[in-house]
Amino acid sequence: MKPRTAPAPASAAGRVTTAGSAATAVTAVVLAVLTAVLVLTVGHDGYFTDPAGLFGRYAVCWVLFALALLALRRVPVAHVLPLLLAGAVAVTVTGLVAPPRTSTDSYRYAWDGRVQSAGVSPYDHAPQDRAVARLRDPWLFPTGAACAGPDRAPIPGGPVRHCTRINRPAVHTIYPPVAEAYFLAVDRLSPEGARHKPLQIGAGLLSLGVTGALLMILRRRGRDLRRAAYWAWCPAVPVEAVNNAHVDVLGVLLAVIGLGLVAARGTGRRAAGGLVLGAAVATKLMPAVVMPGALSGVRRVRDAAAVLVPAAAFVLLAYLPYVLLSHDSVLGYLGGYVDEEGYDDPSAGSRYALLRLVLPDDWALPVLLVAMAGVSLHVMRRGDPLRPWSGALLVTGWAFVLLTPGYSWYALLLIALVGLDGRWEWLGIALAGAAVYLLAPVFGHRSALSATVYGAAVLLVLIASAVRRRHRTRRTRSGDIP
Repeated sequence: MKPRTAPAPASAAGRVTTAGSAATAVTAVVLAVLTAVLVLTVGHDGYFTDPAGLFGRYAVCWVLFALALLALRRVPVAHVLPLLLAGAVAVTVTGLVAPPRTSTDSYRYAWDGRVQSAGVSPYDHAPQDRAVARLRDPWLFPTGAACAGPDRAPIPGGPVRHCTRINRPAVHTIYPPVAEAYFLAVDRLSPEGARHKPLQIGAGLLSLGVTGALLMILRRRGRDLRRAAYWAWCPAVPVEAVNNAHVDVLGVLLAVIGLGLVAARGTGRRAAGGLVLGAAVATKLMPAVVMPGALSGVRRVRDAAAVLVPAAAFVLLAYLPYVLLSHDSVLGYLGGYVDEEGYDDPSAGSRYALLRLVLPDDWALPVLLVAMAGVSLHVMRRGDPLRPWSGALLVTGWAFVLLTPGYSWYALLLIALVGLDGRWEWLGIALAGAAVYLLAPVFGHRSALSATVYGAAVLLVLIASAVRRRHRTRRTRSGDIP
């Protein structure tokens, strides 16, 4: 019979309560400061005029984010959820204080939604085509002196100077069908003259939805809810998901839900997860990188098919209505984008920056394909089927390391996977992408910049992973882990 444990002295209990309240208060104060600095960062229109200053503010936000995470570790369990949710709302709302600051992608979203509302396929016409000129308005297509801004693209023809806020107005849209359906829904629900706000508000709600999905999965798996703060409080979320309203956030939400379903027991749940993952891929192609993680530890063909077949079927069926209604290719500018970004020609830009430090340019793409195949196979053979997000994070993280993308919003998926898995060191990859995106005009040498910042991020991953393994080995030897 076990002896009864004597109750803790009242003074000790008081000290614990006081310490917990102090930790909660400190975390709340750091969050308040983070929110204030985020407001100043989003409100600073310095992308063209002061990119270094803008990145400096953004870096301060990341420092405050790190401090908030450290303080959260000491917060009592009972205070974690309300504090986390309050911080998520406060951080998210900061993205709404200004128009899109560092990206014009959401203007294309608004245009695609408007075109569809008029009964025209978004894949059939480029924004500058005369066939859709009747759908233009002064907000998306300014004239005269309003065309002086650096983010305005000229529209040819006509006696009056004409321009648009939409980037690449001469090319067709690139976005997959679920994204296009989202743009249509936002346009239909938006009041007249709402401009950029509906897309930002929609993105804000989706971002809070990701926080909710993370909390539900973590709670069901018996994991620490504090992990959700990696997404909920991350500065990249209000900047890229909310202020710039990137549709990536919808893909992230679907990917998180899909992985949560795949982790559940039962073929039906796995099939449902496959469907949702297919929806994520049909929103933005990037979530396809989590598929090896969704197949973690799969040994039987039918178990793999339970995920892959519904995912592939959803993508094909989502494209089908647009294929039937469109006169042009539903792939739009995808091929041109790949060429433009240098994915097929490593010497053309900053792609494969780390690989090109040690390999000839022509070797970069083949080596990347072999490396990613190796990581994917490792995850599928050795991964934990109850934690598919762990393998998904590994594949996604190394894809970023080897590709060294220059667009910071791509990392939103990576941040959400960190929220599920808890390996915080991968967040450095997200900060590296922002550094490349904002500082490239300052330094001019994008390849060198990419190699430097991504190299530092990889070093952080390797060091933190080594420390974690060493700590786990010590715990195992001491008998803390059976």
